[in-house]
Amino acid sequence: MAVAPPSRVLAIDPALRNTGYAVLEKNGTKIHALDYGTIRNRTDLLPSGCLVAIHEKVRDLIARHRPDCAAFEAIIYVQSMKTAIVMGTARGAALLAAAQHGLPIHEYAPRRVKQSVVGRGGAQKEQVAFMVRALLGLTENPAPDAADALAIGLTHFQMAGSAARGVGEVGRI
Repeated sequence: MAVAPPSRVLAIDPALRNTGYAVLEKNGTKIHALDYGTIRNRTDLLPSGCLVAIHEKVRDLIARHRPDCAAFEAIIYVQSMKTAIVMGTARGAALLAAAQHGLPIHEYAPRRVKQSVVGRGGAQKEQVAFMVRALLGLTENPAPDAADALAIGLTHFQMAGSAARGVGEVGRI
């Protein structure tokens, strides 16, 4: 029986000031975090500058790690229209970088990500970080935005595996 080649995903938790990112690789049944962190934009940087920084960093991550696809947190309901617009623009900057490189793009609802990683759709950020640490064998809990990106990547591998077995479908945009 042939072993599937390693699969690599770039996962993004978009926000204007603190965009979480992660690059995960699955080799057989093992998943490893190759890179993760937060794209931090200064508060004095104009929103347009933040968008450029997000786009450039995501582009650099793609060039460095050569992922097979990208996974994003889906748009969520927010009470403020202004917040929704700002989050949407940050998401758009990262999506554009992935699309320019021809990556298939998948999206996962925040509740789905928490359910996948923690077992509960209403899990707190600290619980997500703890479970990501445990599942990936990290030495410390990652920062919240990076933990969310790692959780999105883990969810992608879980959902992609389920879809391959005919259990469900991966959300693509």
